[in-house]
Amino acid sequence: MIALLQRVSAAEVVVDGASVGAIGHGLLVFLGVEADDTPVEADRLLDRLLNYRVFADEAGRMNLSLRDVDGGLLLVPQFTLAADTRKGLRPGFSSAAPPDLGMSLFTHVVAQARRVYSQVEQGVFGADMKVTLTNDGPVTFWLRVGRGA
Repeated sequence: MIALLQRVSAAEVVVDGASVGAIGHGLLVFLGVEADDTPVEADRLLDRLLNYRVFADEAGRMNLSLRDVDGGLLLVPQFTLAADTRKGLRPGFSSAAPPDLGMSLFTHVVAQARRVYSQVEQGVFGADMKVTLTNDGPVTFWLRVGRGA
């Protein structure tokens, strides 16, 4: 499972002209599901997202997690993160999870996040989403858990 996380001062997802999820200070996370992912990888990735230290402490060092700063978490499904871009001029998606597995694991991550964390918003699986963000830093990290990690 793959996550592209960005520390943001604000982020929003709009579908069909309506806001479906928005946060202030926190993490915008694009989630990609690979074909061999399971709930085990999803849970491990969520734990990393909530505890990954990307926020500045009093000394200005990245030493605080999302939990520490009580920031928002905006989860957005993005199957293109699982693209194979190693050759050619067009991405391949053979390693991406089929839509039913992708939706199931994205839904699992959102449900687990809401169970253990209070500020969780989400995008819509399979929708044409418009995502806006103000990257804080900029700070962006690519995390991967699972067999290919």
